Amino acid sequence: MIQRIQTIYLFIAALVSGVLIWIVEFYIDGEGNEFVGMDSSLYYGIFVLSAVLSLIAIFLYKNRQLQTVVNRLNLLLNLFILGVYVYQSLMMSGETAVSEKGIGMFIPILSIVLIVLANKAIRKDEQLVKSADRLR
Repeated sequence: MIQRIQTIYLFIAALVSGVLIWIVEFYIDGEGNEFVGMDSSLYYGIFVLSAVLSLIAIFLYKNRQLQTVVNRLNLLLNLFILGVYVYQSLMMSGETAVSEKGIGMFIPILSIVLIVLANKAIRKDEQLVKSADRLR
């Protein structure tokens, strides 16, 4: 069922993880250099992996249990990158003349929210299928 709401959530999560890292800045260092997600191969790889996992989960609609497992793996990946960003922002100086923290650090949070909403919709579908099986 590709037309379900969880597909929309997962597709938006894939877009957030795959496209916004090219556009939104994560921070500006003391020399005025902007840092976006594609500047570091580690961050870029993690975001692309998150986008790929979201796209894979879209096409696992026939196996809802596996779809949920892939989404949970994607959640862990996004929580890891969020933790790295929080650690990195705490280690940066707080003065505006030295560095600026960008809005790009909220990309993992947005992705986590979308994946949680997708898991909730998958769980709702699973309960609907189980209730229909009981009636047969």
